[in-house]
Amino acid sequence: MDDVTDVVFRRVILRAGRPDIFFTEFTNAASFCSMRGEISTRGRLTFTPDEQPVVAQIWGTNPDNFREMTQRMFVRGFAGVDINMGCPDKTVVKNGAGSGLIENPDLAVELIRAAKAGASSKIPISVKTRLGSRNVEEFRDWLPKILRENVANLTVHLRTRKEMSKVPAHFELIPEIVRLRDEIAPITKITINGDILSRQHSLELFAKYPGVDGFMIGRGVFANPFCFTSLENPTREQLLDLLNYHLDQFDKFREVAPGVSRRFDPLKHFFKIYVNNFDGAKELREKMMACKTTDEVREIMKNSN
Repeated sequence: MDDVTDVVFRRVILRAGRPDIFFTEFTNAASFCSMRGEISTRGRLTFTPDEQPVVAQIWGTNPDNFREMTQRMFVRGFAGVDINMGCPDKTVVKNGAGSGLIENPDLAVELIRAAKAGASSKIPISVKTRLGSRNVEEFRDWLPKILRENVANLTVHLRTRKEMSKVPAHFELIPEIVRLRDEIAPITKITINGDILSRQHSLELFAKYPGVDGFMIGRGVFANPFCFTSLENPTREQLLDLLNYHLDQFDKFREVAPGVSRRFDPLKHFFKIYVNNFDGAKELREKMMACKTTDEVREIMKNSN
């Protein structure tokens, strides 16, 4: 998730309870391949060895950039490259990328083939997308076009671009999606995304839909950062301890490039994850939102005990 799954937050989740695989924030292939782009995108592609396997998620519309970037992701040690064909952001879609590729399947196929050429079978290429652009029924034409490219994994967010996250995920379509995979590309793994809330939830869905290979948790992590474990109701102490660790990791990875530091304000978006659902949480969070440094946040937490 953009501005969420950076190295700092991935290490927080690693401490809380790791998933089977991590994905980076999505990175613009055109920016990365530009003269100074590798410096400007460095923070998005930073990872530590204990996070592995880590997959680099990329987006864009230029096949040459995809070919080059995939080659360089292999050299950097990523476990795979995932092509984002599902982002509903208006700016991304206006540029023809993300879920905008659903309406340009020829280019989508060209991008997959360019990425696979860059990978030279050294690392797997996967795709994350949605059911369609405007209508749910589009998946019957759209997904087969990706499956015919024999990607290693296809992650399907069970909503359309138009639906964003405003309606419940269409879990009822999973059996048909699995059948399409079985008929067209049986070696491709299917991962389901959208309204997956926890590890327990994914196990329940797997029992109901055994043909699925994996489940991706996205926004569910905001409800419970321990969502990849069996801990469903963390205590105030567990949450604040994790927040302290988040602050430590923010300081540790503050520099994203030579002379370029992470901005403090985006860190505030995470406070509600930890400071929530306990007595006094709202008041404590309001005090934290007025802070300008990690030390100020630590001091407020110390005085709240």
